[in-house]
Amino acid sequence: MPRFLVYAEGAFGVPASKTGISVIRYSANHVAAVLDSTHAGECCREVIGIGGEIPIVATVEDGLAAGANALLVGIAVNGAGFPGVLRPTLHRAIGAGLEIWNGLHTFVTDDPELGPLARERGVRLHDVRRPPEHLPVGSGRVRDLAQTVLLAVGTDANIGKMTVMLQLRDALVARGHRAGFAPTGQTGIFIEGWGLCVDAVIADFIAGAAEEVTLRAAEGNDIVLVEGQGSILHPGYSGVSLGLLHGSLPQGLIACHQPSRKSFRHNDWLAIPPLREVIDLHERMCAPLRQAKTIAVSLNTVDLSERDAKDAIARAQDETGLPATDPVRFDIAPLVDAVLGFERACRATAPPSATRP
Repeated sequence: MPRFLVYAEGAFGVPASKTGISVIRYSANHVAAVLDSTHAGECCREVIGIGGEIPIVATVEDGLAAGANALLVGIAVNGAGFPGVLRPTLHRAIGAGLEIWNGLHTFVTDDPELGPLARERGVRLHDVRRPPEHLPVGSGRVRDLAQTVLLAVGTDANIGKMTVMLQLRDALVARGHRAGFAPTGQTGIFIEGWGLCVDAVIADFIAGAAEEVTLRAAEGNDIVLVEGQGSILHPGYSGVSLGLLHGSLPQGLIACHQPSRKSFRHNDWLAIPPLREVIDLHERMCAPLRQAKTIAVSLNTVDLSERDAKDAIARAQDETGLPATDPVRFDIAPLVDAVLGFERACRATAPPSATRP
């Protein structure tokens, strides 16, 4: 993994920079600096509360001086194209010899100006949303695993499905268990250094892509934690979410929810159903292929006071009968205990034909 200059110009600390913030949270040792001229001279701890003394700089040259050898596009945008001043920043970074790690839907490699410049300078471009060739169609291969497969699903997009699985992975490993994280989006790939963006795959191959990443994450592990995407009820992202559900074929589900959110992201006209209804829907959607059981609830309470957050956790537990917590803000132990108890039950009932790759 290189040392990143995380691009977040004008957006560091807001939802648009979720990718960059997540890389800092889970892979800070690979971050040399953050590029955001509006916060230049400050450090990550002062702006987002994590990341310690990682400096925030104003220019690519300042990032080079901080030890960066790659530029990571740490923002997410709706639609295609390079927003704002990202294009000239990419041009300067390539000219300076920095690798480019890009998770946008627009590929730097295909850009008529930036692609040739990178080839001329011998600079490596990583457009991580470009799917590999020859992906298979989903065929249920995950059912042959002896490992316990868990998938994070949600009442909406952008509510912490990746976060809870990374938090769980770290907590399980700290307890001495073999747990692997399966990255299915660009941020997870940036953190882990491998994975596959299922939202960039041709629709027929989404389930096959989910199979591939789940099988790889199972290697050498007993528990597979698959990063969820979108929501099967979201008008824009439901197809990806359903393909991921049917491709990863989990035995267990972690339900993710933001209590303060009443309507779907970017769709104020559509109300989010009650949590219990969404849990039941996911289990019914999976059942014809494999029986899946929701084992815990992960809440995102970032916009609530501590008292309101604890009240929301108690309500979720009462509504669902499941252990619940905010895995970043509070103790993750209730979710870890639920995973380990479920894994033991799955191991005890695994068919003799089940295999470990």
